[in-house]
Amino acid sequence: MGIRVWRFITLLLAALAMTMESAHVLELPQKMQYDWPMYTAVNASLYRYFAIVGGAYQIGSILAAAVLAFRVRKRGRTFPWTLAGALCSALAFGVWLTVVNPVNGEVAEAFRIAPESVPAVWMRLRDRWEYGHAAGFAVQLVGFAALVVSVLVETPKDVPVPGTLHGNRHNG
Repeated sequence: MGIRVWRFITLLLAALAMTMESAHVLELPQKMQYDWPMYTAVNASLYRYFAIVGGAYQIGSILAAAVLAFRVRKRGRTFPWTLAGALCSALAFGVWLTVVNPVNGEVAEAFRIAPESVPAVWMRLRDRWEYGHAAGFAVQLVGFAALVVSVLVETPKDVPVPGTLHGNRHNG
């Protein structure tokens, strides 16, 4: 598989992974105004497939970016940008693992032991969960931007397009 295909796969997976955290950021202002019954009802029903689909996107983007960084390691200016994108993808997952996922675990444990305590647990941990997603989004955005720059630094600046004034040999 060529570099162009790896770049496409990496950029696509990184963009899809970023959509999960972007959704959380877009919801954040409104959700922070919800009372506990509304907040817990929304969270209990809305994110069922986020972990499954978003997890596949996130892990896929990390792996694809790591492979791409390895493949471009001898390509001068593109390598540091690609490596930065790969590291940011991994760091964003690290933010989720250390900040967001423990909240999920604590809520699941509360549900198992004392289901009536779940709303209070959610409200106590809400800020950590919400702002953890926002932090993950910021890191993913920086990583995605680095991956885009890794392509741009290898793109020629002025390539004439065939059939245009500068790309048409007949416009003498």
